[in-house]
Amino acid sequence: MAAAVVPSVGRVAAKWARRAASASGEYEEGVRATTRSWSAAAGAGEGNYRTAVTAAASAGRYGKGVTRAGDAKWKKNTMEKGPGRFSQGVAVSEADYSQQVAPYLDVISKTDLPPRGPSGAESNYNRSAAIGKALRAFSQTR
Repeated sequence: MAAAVVPSVGRVAAKWARRAASASGEYEEGVRATTRSWSAAAGAGEGNYRTAVTAAASAGRYGKGVTRAGDAKWKKNTMEKGPGRFSQGVAVSEADYSQQVAPYLDVISKTDLPPRGPSGAESNYNRSAAIGKALRAFSQTR
């Protein structure tokens, strides 16, 4: 029996990068054209997600992946991909951020705080604790 003939890793990777980079139009078209509910499909898969994540955690796969990647790969990929994606993500998310943070700012604005004390006074920590307790109570109702 003859061994399978495969192209080199470099050739496969270069072809993947070339083809994937030119597919952004198809990606966008697929998202726009879908009639299937993403949230319904994602919600229906919650049990599978839980099972898979639990199995992966039990097998230590997260830690193995972190160890395999290492700091150098993390830093390289983060520096090459992250800054542009971060800025773009922030720019398109301002309205969502505003909507999500508004209820918490409202809770803070309605929290009665103990009087401010001199620098380093225990009463100043109590002010932070009052806000923390109010936010915790609010988040448990969501």
